[in-house]
Amino acid sequence: MRSFTRRIALPALATTALLAALTGCGSGISLDEPIEGPVWRLAQLGDEPVGQSEAQIQFDRSSGRVSGSGGCNRVSGSFTRSGVTLKIGQLASTRMACADPTRGANEAQFLSALQSTTSYRLAPGRLALLDAGGRTVAILSSGSR
Repeated sequence: MRSFTRRIALPALATTALLAALTGCGSGISLDEPIEGPVWRLAQLGDEPVGQSEAQIQFDRSSGRVSGSGGCNRVSGSFTRSGVTLKIGQLASTRMACADPTRGANEAQFLSALQSTTSYRLAPGRLALLDAGGRTVAILSSGSR
């Protein structure tokens, strides 16, 4: 009987525990789904869609760095992520002037949104950045425009 328990019951319990962990909260996406890899393009700032924008970021897990463009300037910095908690460190950027004032304003708001991010929500092809109050500060898309 003891041999049966070791060979059958323990692996069955381990498998059940693993499946429960992988299922997450039933959202279809694990809370630890990676945001690293794709280029995330800015689609919305706060409640406002941005239309065609050059603003984008990419997270690199191996270096713990985030890099991209605010729309006019290149940006880079560090990030840490655990589950749905996301903290982007102080960002450095080039200092090119934006010829279009609207583009410059969007860039400033995008960089501010990145710096205020404390968590995120992930859906297929979509990354919502949230502030400490749970408000959406930006929505990014990994799909082509």
